[in-house]
Amino acid sequence: MSSRGLPALHGEGGLSRYLSEIRKFPLLAPEEEYMLAKRWKEHEDPEAARKLVTSHLRLVAKIAMGYRGYGLPVSEIVAEGNVGLMQAVKRFDPERGFRLATYAMWWIRASIQEFILRSWSLVKIGTTSDQKKLFFNLRKAKNKISAIEEGDLTPEHVATLADQLGVSESEVVNMNRRLSAPDSSLNAPLRGDGESEWQDWLPDTSIDQETRLAETQEVNERKELLNAALGELPEREREIIRARRLQDEPATLEELSHRFGVSRERVRQIEVRAFDKLQRGIKSALREKRSAMFNASAAE
Repeated sequence: MSSRGLPALHGEGGLSRYLSEIRKFPLLAPEEEYMLAKRWKEHEDPEAARKLVTSHLRLVAKIAMGYRGYGLPVSEIVAEGNVGLMQAVKRFDPERGFRLATYAMWWIRASIQEFILRSWSLVKIGTTSDQKKLFFNLRKAKNKISAIEEGDLTPEHVATLADQLGVSESEVVNMNRRLSAPDSSLNAPLRGDGESEWQDWLPDTSIDQETRLAETQEVNERKELLNAALGELPEREREIIRARRLQDEPATLEELSHRFGVSRERVRQIEVRAFDKLQRGIKSALREKRSAMFNASAAE
């Protein structure tokens, strides 16, 4: 799978043109996405992969704009995000029951973050996982408390951010100073008249109504499949699965052994068996649903 044939973003000047180009690619209905993903997974059909990729280029652009404050060309961030998208399409399994966008978001963000970390010297941002986490979370945390975007933070803001992010105040101060330098690039004039800036052309990164609706429908679909599969389990297996897998604070084997009057090992065996049944039940229901969707689509 390659990026040949995909729209290319050439420099900052082509951003608005690129965004207009990728809007021309249609979004996919769930059944169409499923069939294309099956064609790619089973036959490595390049046209199916191309449609899956192009229909999600807008998702990449939206995520990429969230990383525009690191002083790197937007064109390069988008390009790296597209690489992550292609990796997601390559590995996507349509039988797992979720949409490609949900799966791809992780790959897109991971690819972009890896690119940013490569571009910023590790000497500048530090090498520990906490420092890398701070690198990506500080700007978001500053926005939440309406801290100033450029220059040094107030002592109150430093203390608040250190507490929220679980790092020392000195780490917050040092990272903020490292991140402040590149920001001015977004305030560069777009035209000679100086009336508009690059950041004025960056799209809104908040979730639009269509995306929110699709995510809500997907969550509801998963709940329906889970509840249907749970309903097929014997009562004891169902209760153990709920207690061990579906609670914020799972019950211990010891607690359930007392509750059901069996050994901890027996509870563990019942849990494993029930979970296996649950997975098979969900997959079976999902196959039936996909088959019905395909037949309905073919009949049209």
